[in-house]
Amino acid sequence: MRHYEIVLLIHPDRSEQVSTMVERYTSSIKSAGGQVHRLEDWGRRPLAYPIKKVQKAHYVLMNIEVNEKSIKELEHAFRFNDAIIRHMIILKDRAITEASPLLKSKETRQPEDKSRETPEEESSKENAA
Repeated sequence: MRHYEIVLLIHPDRSEQVSTMVERYTSSIKSAGGQVHRLEDWGRRPLAYPIKKVQKAHYVLMNIEVNEKSIKELEHAFRFNDAIIRHMIILKDRAITEASPLLKSKETRQPEDKSRETPEEESSKENAA
């Protein structure tokens, strides 16, 4: 079995279907005797350039371990799923289970202090008074 990293870009109009799509793909991986080592939903993010007249996409990252036949079936499923606007499959040397740098940066961000007001809000309050 080989290790793969998969990134899916899903059309933003189909964001509500992401969980069912991921569930379907993970079940097909597990039924073929494979494993999902890491699954991250990065949410909606802007694209570097428009793809099919779309400016944003819903990103999903998966690190899996499957045989070559199963990865070909997955790639075929990705190619003919019109909700997936781009996909990338990379062969890896080992299973990657730690959180991605993107997810780590989201977790380390400090929650914004709601008590602090922006300068625009302060000036609008002064003008109203």
